[in-house]
Amino acid sequence: MEKFVIHGTGPLEGSVRISGAKNAALPIMCATILTKDKITLEDVPELKDVTLLTEVLRGLGVKIEHPEPNTYIFDASEITNTTTGADLMSKMRASFCVMGPLIGRMGRTENSLPGGCAIGTRPIDLHLKGFRALGCSVRTEHGMVCAKTDHLKGSTVYLDFPSVGATENIMMAAVLADGETTIDNAAMEPEIVDLSNFLNKMGAQVRGAGTSTIKIKGVKELHGCRHQIIPDRIEAGTYMVAVAATGGNINIENVITSHMRPVIAKLKEAGVEIYENGDTINVISNGTIESFDIKTLPYPGMPTDMQAQFMALATLAKGTSVIIETVFENRFMHVDELNRMGANIRIDGKNAIVQGVHKLRGGKVRATDLRCGAALVIAALTVDGKTEIEDIYHIERGYENLIEKLEGLGAHVVREG
Repeated sequence: MEKFVIHGTGPLEGSVRISGAKNAALPIMCATILTKDKITLEDVPELKDVTLLTEVLRGLGVKIEHPEPNTYIFDASEITNTTTGADLMSKMRASFCVMGPLIGRMGRTENSLPGGCAIGTRPIDLHLKGFRALGCSVRTEHGMVCAKTDHLKGSTVYLDFPSVGATENIMMAAVLADGETTIDNAAMEPEIVDLSNFLNKMGAQVRGAGTSTIKIKGVKELHGCRHQIIPDRIEAGTYMVAVAATGGNINIENVITSHMRPVIAKLKEAGVEIYENGDTINVISNGTIESFDIKTLPYPGMPTDMQAQFMALATLAKGTSVIIETVFENRFMHVDELNRMGANIRIDGKNAIVQGVHKLRGGKVRATDLRCGAALVIAALTVDGKTEIEDIYHIERGYENLIEKLEGLGAHVVREG
């Protein structure tokens, strides 16, 4: 059984460089399908999800070189297959983002329904709604989604919810459609902006990314380019919460501070000192945390991907904190694990009521999903003694060089198994 063994060592000190954003890299990797020219991507995090997606793309005929860490070269000059089976698709949800570019480039795609973390229902109906609006016939049967078109034509798509994945998939299909496509109630996350910037480097005409209305004027073809992936705001937020919980003084390097506004504001409310200096954020904490309330919302609100980490912090706050999850219905699976460590958390529907305790205790816990794992790591760093975290493959899906980075800050983390 692979696991992390963590011994709490007190305050964290030093500097940590943030990796490229997994949630930006994955759709951009899919978008390399859209051109026959070579694409070079830099600052791609070395994560299991990235490895899985390279397998998906190679299965479609994309040639991929990996000349040095964090740099990948994609050559999709010959797409030999438009079908992705269940074995790979079931392992990660982001693999569904090959549908948009395959429809745009090849006019057809057949994909198994996607998998990933079991944090709640994430229906693909908005993706399919967008494909249909662009002129695709879409059918779902026997766990497969098949989309086909002879002619993509620009249209207006209203998203009932600002889904990040649906926004990305529709954007990638629409860049090669005839005419103009408008996506209303589009997701506004920074990862959408990074995808838009990448597509525009390839010759696409995308405007409005980062707002609720995105307009895409279709072009005949796209060309190769070089692109650097934006820093991972969730990784940055995780280290910021870790130093808040343990105490200490660390510099978070390679961040886009405007992406961190909700996290910065909430940590300041909790009594943590935050100083911004260009692409570096200095976080100082004496380990004393004031209670706080959060409510997850689509960007620019508090990211649902930071909810578990903030809950770990709230377990040690003075007084009672309330955490409201509005995005995913099953994203409180970390509560049982934190309670095993001595936390006092009660669930009431979409609300988690967290009564702060003086200290957490070590023991054996399990990472039920990616961000649950991050929360348990944070909690374990505050414990006097040893904590064992199992099912760490979830954690390694989203955090590059986690052990090395934590050890660089003075933590004691060992990977066993």
